[in-house]
Amino acid sequence: MLTANRLRDGDVLYRKGDGWVPLLADGEVYADQASADAALAAANAELANNTFVAPYLFEVREACGKIVPVKEREIIRAAGPTVHPHTGKQAGQINA
Repeated sequence: MLTANRLRDGDVLYRKGDGWVPLLADGEVYADQASADAALAAANAELANNTFVAPYLFEVREACGKIVPVKEREIIRAAGPTVHPHTGKQAGQINA
């Protein structure tokens, strides 16, 4: 998958088609490295628009019918800020 941060508020974004979505579950999973690299190149070409920063690719896997990040960093980013479990993406989730 491809991720970045929205410049206006720092929110984590995920690439879908030629746009961005705020939820990991709505993001696009690339079938192969070539399509992932093409998406990253397209995102890098859009950086001049100043709507998002720091796009990069990360690995995901399927678990129980859901797409989940492989690395802990991306698991945390997908859940939202850890200091506000009562708001945003973490609202309604049970924290262990």
